[in-house]
Amino acid sequence: MWKELAILAGLINDLVKCLGGIFKRRRAFYSWQNWNHLTAVGTGSIGIVTTIAACTGMILALQAAGQLEKIGALSYVANMVSVTIIKELGPLLTAIILTGRSGAAFCAELATMKISEEIDALQVIGIDPIRFLVWPKLIAMSLMLPILTLIADMVGIVAGGLFSAIFLGLTLKTYFDQCVEFLTVGDVFSGLIKALGFGITITIVSCWQGMMARDGAADVGRRTTRAVAQSIFLIILLDFFFTAINYTFM
Repeated sequence: MWKELAILAGLINDLVKCLGGIFKRRRAFYSWQNWNHLTAVGTGSIGIVTTIAACTGMILALQAAGQLEKIGALSYVANMVSVTIIKELGPLLTAIILTGRSGAAFCAELATMKISEEIDALQVIGIDPIRFLVWPKLIAMSLMLPILTLIADMVGIVAGGLFSAIFLGLTLKTYFDQCVEFLTVGDVFSGLIKALGFGITITIVSCWQGMMARDGAADVGRRTTRAVAQSIFLIILLDFFFTAINYTFM
């Protein structure tokens, strides 16, 4: 256990050094690894993220209507849908999707390279494996998770509005007027901060588990499963932490 925690501490320390070196090595920020990971994490996930966000928006509209109609407050469906998606479900669902899709891929890639001694070979020829393999993944996830969250927020709210207009009898003008009136810039900003925290957590946990692979091909599967489970657990904990801070200070 202590050895694993030492590897985690070393990984975080190396990533902090990479962060500090951005301004000294600006060209490294534009390397082909970074763009490849940005494409894989961003454009590769946009289909499933928007589909799930649209379904979530419609489900929320239907659930909210079932309760609000009893007290004659059906017009508040927009408030329920927009706030729930922007502040909670948008960042959370996007992070869970990227954990299963990109986080698992990160872990499996590094675990396979570790077992086949490719990472040791990089060190022998003088290439830092953290800067070369992990840092581009962290940049991609930190940039793309907030962007995908913003897209999921918009798709979820629009889908909830279309569902409300078609099946609940609300006009689109009433729905979007309610959203604009009720939401604040702080609500959107707090959701994006959550997404950034989730992205960093997913990358560190996934790469940490991948770097600890030792016992042959079977360990790749074990490490990948463990990376996904630990990432989701930490995402839920972080979500509670961010929500508590938001409730206390905003």
